[in-house]
Amino acid sequence: MLEYMRAGGSIMWVIAFLSVVALAVALERLFFYWRARTDPQSLEAALSRALRSGDMEAARQLTEASDSSLHRLFAAVLSAWDLPSDAMKLLAEQQVRRELYRWEKHLPILEAVGRIAPLLGLLGTVVGMVEMFSSLHLGAAIDTAAVTGGIGKALYTTVAGLAVAIPTMLVYSLLQGFVDSEAETLERGSDFLLRERLICDSLLPES
Repeated sequence: MLEYMRAGGSIMWVIAFLSVVALAVALERLFFYWRARTDPQSLEAALSRALRSGDMEAARQLTEASDSSLHRLFAAVLSAWDLPSDAMKLLAEQQVRRELYRWEKHLPILEAVGRIAPLLGLLGTVVGMVEMFSSLHLGAAIDTAAVTGGIGKALYTTVAGLAVAIPTMLVYSLLQGFVDSEAETLERGSDFLLRERLICDSLLPES
């Protein structure tokens, strides 16, 4: 491995650094997603029972039981439960955007690594080819084995760039799918709370 790194030159080390960055971002995002997810059906069912029975304290305790994005959304909306419905809807939309920002954080880094790594690999190959051919003296006997060996070494960076880019883009697509799924969950959660607000208002005795 070290031999390949040396043969690829300084660009190979840049690609290696990008692979470490991509791995760190992927692990951090996976850990965050694991902490920020929850079972929406069970949470909504329990919260609905608490709200319809008028037990706001139990409802707040439910929303504070976890730091998941859905819990955070519900907690933010419950803090404004007494506001007019339009104001509560606006607050819910703002909180959804805040949570999605947390989910999308650092993903552009993965996308950038996936796009840049193969270009760096190609650059390393071109630089290696230029250096190899410029070292050949005009009119001197050409050692075919040396030339093909030099071309092989020059291609190391292209292989390395693709080896980093392909899994990085696969992971990026996977994580983006998690974000899209969570966005749908948060939107449904926002609609759920607004619907519960209307139901709770209809259950109030008329003055």
